[in-house]
Amino acid sequence: MDESPTQTMLRFYDALAAGAAGEDLRHHLAPDVVVTEHPNAIAPAGAVRDLEEMLDASVRGAGLLAWQRYDVREIEAHGDRVIARLDWSGEVAREAGPFAAGQVLRARVAQFARVADGRIRELETYDCYEPFGAESRRLDERRV
Repeated sequence: MDESPTQTMLRFYDALAAGAAGEDLRHHLAPDVVVTEHPNAIAPAGAVRDLEEMLDASVRGAGLLAWQRYDVREIEAHGDRVIARLDWSGEVAREAGPFAAGQVLRARVAQFARVADGRIRELETYDCYEPFGAESRRLDERRV
C-alpha cells in the first residue's frame, strides 16, 4: 500500500468510526502488532494485546456502543512513527455495568504508533475519560 504512516492511522480511525471490528480490522494491523493500553477508567489495569486479542477486544467494545467517533485534533509523523491527539466519543448502546443506554462517553486520547507497509505494528494509547456519573448524562440530555 502506497500511503504515508499518517494516512494509515487516519484510515484506521475512519474504519473504527464506521463500525469496523474484529476481522474487518485485520488488514489495518500487522500480524505481529503490539497494542498497549495504559491504565484508564475503563481498563484500570491497562492491557497489552497481540493481534488476536486486539481483534477480540474490538468486537467486545463495538458491541457495547451504538456509535463512536474519532476527532483528530493533531497528527504528525516522524518516519514510521505517528503521534496523534484525539477526542473520542461513543454512545452506550445498552445498559452495561455503570453505563446507561444512550449515555455518551468522551475521552481525550494520545496515541503513539509505528507503521510499516501500510499497517500498524505498534500502538500505544493513553485514554483520559471524562467522568461517567449522572452529571455527564444530564449534560448529554441537554444536547439532544
